[in-house]
Formats: sequence, structure tokens, C-alpha cells
Amino acid sequence: MDVDAPGADDKVESPVRALEGGERVIRSELAFSGKLIKVRVDEVLLPGGRVAKREIVVHRGAVAVVGIDGDMVLMERQYRHAAGKPMWEIPAGTLEEGEDPLECARRELLEETGYTAESMEEVMHFYVAVGYSTEIIHLFFATGLKKAKPSPEEDETIRAEMVPLDQVLKMVRTNEIEDAKTIIGVLMLLLRDKTSSKGQFLSVRDPR
Repeated sequence: MDVDAPGADDKVESPVRALEGGERVIRSELAFSGKLIKVRVDEVLLPGGRVAKREIVVHRGAVAVVGIDGDMVLMERQYRHAAGKPMWEIPAGTLEEGEDPLECARRELLEETGYTAESMEEVMHFYVAVGYSTEIIHLFFATGLKKAKPSPEEDETIRAEMVPLDQVLKMVRTNEIEDAKTIIGVLMLLLRDKTSSKGQFLSVRDPR
């Protein structure tokens, strides 16, 4: 139940000013601490003077990599317990504490797929679930791919393969690809090529 804070009736702020003012944490409790995530429960003072609770998943952040080789995209197939089924994804992984996203992207690309990249470019970052999680994913484009030897984690079983971009787009459109970071990565690839005079995929057919 919301509780009125002292002075709540003294001043009524406009919606715009309230949004800009944000929320002030007045109490924070660590509810869970695991290997990958922590769960924090915050009591916050709202701009209007009321108190509310926010349940927050605390995460170190991650990287995702769109590997590009001509008109092929490097994809992974692996079972995801949370989804209860195998999923199509681009390579990705969690940042180690204090790790540079670029170094993490290179490490995860090699570990999961057995590929290295001559060029790695960060194109954007985005929140995974801004309503309840601090996790940010850094998205990279990787080109100049060369095959090496994969070294996945002991609890990972990953099949990496090159898939034609036409097919990847069709998989997005038909919802065969359900992973959000992968969909964002593919769409960012298309946006890059629509605005670049040197884009490799400008002639890709519409998969409809």
C-alpha cells in the first residue's frame, strides 16, 4: 500500500517535471544474490510525494554479436531452459565484473562459435527489460570472420552455423526467431545497410 510522505500535499508537480525529477531511493533491501543476478527491493519516493516499491533484477550487463560473412549471418542454436525449448540466437554472453564490452564480445564470439573477427564495431546498447532490470546489452557487428576452435562453458551445448540473411529475415518475420536481442541485431543490420552507401545487403529480397 502506498504511504503519504511528509509534505506530500505542499506541492503538486506537473507530469513533465515529475518525470524529469525521477524517484529517490529511501530504502533498499537485497532479497536474493546468485551467480548471475541479484534481486533488490527498493522503496522510492515518487515526485508527487508518495512511496512505492520497486523490485529490481541487478545484472552486470552483456554483449551480443552479429557476425557477418558476405550475405551470411552467424547464428547459434541452443536449448534454453527458461523458454523450455531450443532457440535461434546470435552469439552473446555476460560481462565479467569490470570487463570491457569489446573484449567480452571477442571472447564470447570465440568461445561459443569458434570464430574470430578482424573488425568489431559497437553499434548500440539497449536495456533488456527497463521496467525491472538493470541489464544492458552492448550490440556489436563483427566482420572478417575466421574459423578457430570453440570453447563453450561446461553447461553449454551450442551449434553454430552460417545462415543466409534472407532466411534469417524470414525466421524473424515468421516468429521462428523469438529472441529479442537477435531480432534487434538483425534489424540494426538492415538499418545500417539502408543508410550506408557501402552496405553489402542492399539487394536482399523481401522475405514475404
